[in-house]
Order: sequence, then C-alpha cells, then structure tokens
Amino acid sequence: MKPPPSSSPFSSSFLRKARLSPFLLIFLPFIVLIIILYSEEFNCIFSQLDPRVSSQQHNSITRNIKKNKQKLPFAIGETEEGCDVFNGKWVWDESRPLYEESECPYIQPQLTCQEHGRPDKNYQHWRWQPHGCSLPSFNATLILETLRGKKMLFVGDSLNRGQFVSLVCLVHRLIPENAKSMETVGNFDIFTIKDYNATIEFYWAPFLLESNSDDAVKHRIEERVVRKGSINAHGKYWKGADIIVFNTYLWWMRGLHFNILQGSFDDEVKDIVEVSTEEAYRMAMKSMLKWIKKNMDPTKTRVFFTSMSPSHEKSIEWGGEPKKNCYNETKMIEDPNYWGTDSRKSIMQVIGKEFSKSKVAILFLNITQLSSYRKDAHTTIYKKQWSPLTPEQLANPFSYADCVHWCLPGLQDTWNELLFTKLFYP
Repeated sequence: MKPPPSSSPFSSSFLRKARLSPFLLIFLPFIVLIIILYSEEFNCIFSQLDPRVSSQQHNSITRNIKKNKQKLPFAIGETEEGCDVFNGKWVWDESRPLYEESECPYIQPQLTCQEHGRPDKNYQHWRWQPHGCSLPSFNATLILETLRGKKMLFVGDSLNRGQFVSLVCLVHRLIPENAKSMETVGNFDIFTIKDYNATIEFYWAPFLLESNSDDAVKHRIEERVVRKGSINAHGKYWKGADIIVFNTYLWWMRGLHFNILQGSFDDEVKDIVEVSTEEAYRMAMKSMLKWIKKNMDPTKTRVFFTSMSPSHEKSIEWGGEPKKNCYNETKMIEDPNYWGTDSRKSIMQVIGKEFSKSKVAILFLNITQLSSYRKDAHTTIYKKQWSPLTPEQLANPFSYADCVHWCLPGLQDTWNELLFTKLFYP
C-alpha cells in the first residue's frame, strides 16, 4: 500500500495563503483606510448604476465630494451644521443701523429716505436672526483685506445696484478720504480703494443678456426686447472679476409673455418671437451658467446669484385695504408663510431647476422670503422723483409710492451680511 501523499493541491494552496498572511495583515488596514476615505466617491460611482438613488441625492453626494476635496476660495470657516441662514425671523436691535444715511455720500437720492422726509426710523433697527444659529458679525476689515488686489462685481438691475451701494457704505468708513473714489464709466459704477489696489463695481445689465434697456441712464422702455444668446455682449466686461454677484428678475415681469430677438438689433427687419416669461427667464439662466463655467475659475473665484427682491404693491395680500400698497406701512408682515404674488414662484422654480442641473459653482443667496416680510422698508414716496409729480399724484401718495426699491441703510444691508456669511463661512 502506498503511503498517503505528504500534501494535496488543497493543502498546498492553504499553506501558501498561510505564508502570505503576515502581508495580508499589514495590507488589510491600508485597504480599509482607503475605503473609509473615499467612501463617498464609491457611493457616487455606484449611485450612477443604481436607479433607486435620485438625482437630488446624487447632486448632494457630488457637492459633498467637492466640499471635502477643496476649500472654497476666500472661505475661512463654516456655518453651523444644519443651519439655514435664510430661514429665521427679524428681531429688534438698538445697535443698528450699521451706518448712518448722512455718513455715506454714495447712496443715490432715490434711496435716501431720511433726506427726503421719511418721519420714522424703525425700519433701520431690525436684524435678521436665523433659527438655531446666528450670522457672523459683518467685518469690514476682513472684506477689505480679502479684496486686496482684486475686483468684486455686482451685475444686474437697480436692486443689485442698491446692494452694491450698501456694501460700499459698510466698508468706506475704514478708508481715508484721499484713498477712495467713486466714478461712473458707461454701464459701470466703480468704487476704487486705492491703498488696497481693489475695486467694488456695479455693472448695469437688467436682463444679463443684451436688450433694448441696456443704457444705464435711458432705459425706461415699455416694450422690452432681449436678444437670444447674447450674454457676451455684456459678459466681455465682467472678465477678470474675482467675486461676482448676479441678479435679474424685476425687468422680466411684464406679463405672462416676453419678446425675444432671434437675430441682431442691427437687422433692418427684426425677427422677434413671443415666449412665456418662464421660458425667456430660463434662457437667461442657462446663458449665465454657461458664461460662468467658461470664464470663472472655481478654485480662485466665487459667484453668487441673489434671488428675486419682493415688491409690496397690493396691501390686500397682507390683510390691508384694497387698492393700497406699501405707502405708510411702518410694521412688517408677521405671517411666516407670507409670499406675495409679485414674487413669482414659477420663476423661483426655473432657478431651482437650472441650478440643480448645472455643475457650475454658484451660490444662491435666497433673500426673497426674508425680504417679503419687510413691507415697512421700501422708499415709497421718500425719494428723488424721476419727473415732477402731478396734482393728482400729490393728492394720492399711493399712486406714486415706490414699493420696489429699499431705503438705505436698511434691508439691503442684511443682504450683504448674508453675502458676507456665505463668502467666508459657506
């Protein structure tokens, strides 16, 4: 009888694995570490193969990966986890306003409510308080140091110009008189900070795209027309900015339809088509996002988009009398769910859809809801008028009250506090 073999294929294989086990023991922790560190990347890859993972979840995973891989430019910290700085309430604060109207020579006469006879100042004393957290204190020195050698640019309509002026008022007191200047050049308002080799600028482009309302002075045109695919007509002047804050909304609100020019404004016979306002606005959002992707470096620059600024044209919507508006309103709206018809939710949905589909690094400053409460903060009749008022208007202040723009100092300083928060603590 033959003796049993000293080894079998199975036992030989087992012994070879046993001899390798020390290497496996060393290598195994390294494998586990790799899996832990890059678990989100693996989840992202597998989620593309798993139809149960929604696009919203996938976008969230992608954002988290970007956040973990790279710190956003200019960021020095983060807001508290779970804190939505746009969800909160207004609280009375005796330490406000952050500056006095008379101390800031850069406020346009259309926004200087005290100078034009507004009798109350309560609208200046409210501070935005997010639920469950607080906004970091606005630090003008940090803004100036961050802008050293750089350009910050606001692009949009007069509401964005108001935010631009508010920011200038918030920082200008730290700058010596001979080291700062404000000038208007074409569509630009440029605030120069000489010692910092920096500028804060505003560029008039109410639709972002080329339109028949692009003249910075003479733009009060009833039949507004926007040229399709024309963002570079303005965008060529935005290049080189380190921080851009876009807005566009008010000028699109001319009914349910809008006129889009297919060719050029120079064409003898113009090809103009009428589309829904939502479709026209979507065209602008897509053009803006494409421009950002092509011209802004997400590792060096930051881009923001400010949501629609609400109007308060219909007092009946907040329980007031019919045919009246924000005139003589000195208290805010207390209903936390208030949303006026002047802020179209369909436009908000367009923004949300286009931004969620895009991979462009853009941060949404959602100021609409918090501003909707502030029917008390508009300029109403306390401003320089564009033209002499008629006897009929003078007899009825509601007929010419401006319920679109905001007194400074006031609400738009809060917009800049939120911008400050998202710039440095995203």
